[in-house]
Parts: sequence; C-alpha cells; structure tokens
Amino acid sequence: MDANKGTVRVGIYGTGRFANQTHLPNLSRLPHVELVAASDPNTAALADTAAAYSIPLTYQDPHQMLAEAELDALYSIVPAFARTDVEAAAAASGIHLFSEKPQSTRMEVARRIAAAVNEGGVLSTVCFRERYRPLFQEARRLLADKAITHVRFQNIGGLAPLEADVPDPQSWHYQMDKAGGNAFDWGVHAVDYTRYMTGLNIVKAQAFYHHPPAYNKPLSCSFNFLLENGAPMSSTFLATTPTAPGDEPRFTIFYEGGCLALWMYERIEVNGEIVYEPEEFDPWFAQDQAFTEAVRTGDSTLILNDYSDGLYSLGPVLAGWESARRAGELIDVAEFMRR
Repeated sequence: MDANKGTVRVGIYGTGRFANQTHLPNLSRLPHVELVAASDPNTAALADTAAAYSIPLTYQDPHQMLAEAELDALYSIVPAFARTDVEAAAAASGIHLFSEKPQSTRMEVARRIAAAVNEGGVLSTVCFRERYRPLFQEARRLLADKAITHVRFQNIGGLAPLEADVPDPQSWHYQMDKAGGNAFDWGVHAVDYTRYMTGLNIVKAQAFYHHPPAYNKPLSCSFNFLLENGAPMSSTFLATTPTAPGDEPRFTIFYEGGCLALWMYERIEVNGEIVYEPEEFDPWFAQDQAFTEAVRTGDSTLILNDYSDGLYSLGPVLAGWESARRAGELIDVAEFMRR
C-alpha cells in the first residue's frame, strides 16, 4: 500500500483463544487498522470471532482468504505445527506478515517462509513482544559495554498433569511433537531475549529431557547453549513444583566484573542492587501498534525484529530438540539451520 495512505487491512489466520485474548483486542483499538477477514477451520470459533470484532469476511480455507480478500497484512496466530505454506503464499503475493512465535516446529518450513518474505519484499515480524518492553530495553543498554561470561534462564511451573488426568489427550496441546511444552513456547523467548539483551547469537546447542511415562509432559529439561563469544548459556524448564523456591530472577546475565538479574516483569538488579523498576506497560499492544504503523507508513525502523532474524531464535531451540532425540549430542546450530 502507499505510504501514509488509508488504513491497514488485516486478515487473521487463526481465531482461537489466544488470538481473542491478545492481538484481536489490540488491533480493534487501533484507528489505522481495519479487520477485514478471518480464517479458521473451526467454524464455531471463526463465527464467534467474526461477530465479536465485526469482521465481514470469513473463510475456512486460508488460501481462499488470501485470494479473495484485499489484505495489506496477515496475522498468523495458528499453532507452530500448523504452519505449512499459508504465510509463504501471503508474503509472495505482497502481503506483510506478522507471525506468532514459535515460527514453526520444522526449520525447513520457517526457512521457506523467510525466503518468501525476502522475495516478496514485504515487512515482517515475529511476536517477540518483550523487545518493546522498556525493562528489556534498559537491560540491553546496561549490558551494551559488558563482556558476557554466562547467561542463566529458568522457568519453573506447576506439576505436569498425569497422562491419565488429561481431559482431551487428542488435543494438540498435549502432544509433545506439536506443542513442545514450555521448553519450546518459552524456550524461543529465552533465546530471543538473550540475543536482544546481549547482542550475541547461539552457535552450539545440546538438550536433555526427563519425561516419565506417567506424565503428559516432561518434568524437566535443560538446554545448554554456546554463545558466539564463547560464553555458555543454560535454559532450565521445570514442571515439578507449584511454586519456585524463593525469590529468584528469571534471567541472570553474568559478565566480567559483575552480573545483571532480571525479575520479570518487576525489576533489574545489578550486583544485588535495584537499578530499575518499570512502570506498567503492555508490550503486546506496543508491538501490534508498531507493526501496523510500519505497514501503513512504510517505516521499517518501527519494527524491532523481522522474520529472518527470528530464525536465529528458533534454530537453537529446534536444534536442542534434535540433540535430545540423539541422547544429548552437541549440535552445530548454523549447520542445523541450513538443513
């Protein structure tokens, strides 16, 4: 579309609970956005969403939506495993792309979408929303001149459900090859925000899972990464206890001469002293606003990451999956991402 002209016509691919709780409320508040079409194979969810947000065109087939609806941007809010060729088809036809994370469960699919984005010359982003949060921006500023020596991330949730207690075992949420658990969903966040705060990519990956058969999801897993400057990073995901033991930061970033601890989303401490306490902020809204304004004006500088950059946050986690399948074999991330 022409820069600074008219509204941004948005199509929604995926109208489940997540879309209705996050992006749709934000997009409906933006004066320069028009929700013109939506697609979902679940006819009930599609109808409810269309009624709630006054979306005039609905499609079960997303390719039909791309062919018939006049769209400037596509919001892909389907689960990662469900992404095949819709996003690539949109980008190839000149439609700007907003992708939820994780981008895919398969590297080859994500690479194909990235190629279509590049060839189509469209704007794109992946929903690593915390890049827009002042808390993370301040951490990035504080670490800008530091020599990173180690990064530690931990995610501690409630006890995983027993297999026998799962109400709908056929749901994709309970299938590890499709959902991946927190180590996939939050794992790409941990990698991306580490990359954003430190400016370092990951070059090696190794992972281990502990998944007793009685439980529907792993009780614990550990991802061991090597950053490009030679420093290690550890990401730990636990589903063994209702609460974390004591007051512990989600991120601890060690550097030569000190460390920065980030309590999400409460404060930053440097060497044990509070140096930053944020005001209330909605990064979901900030990112949706920035992306659609970038599409409206053509100003790509409003976007803090694009689809291709997101591959460097997805790749290490998928490489970790592969490592776990190979009993902890060390994986070269760049080589894995080329497959």
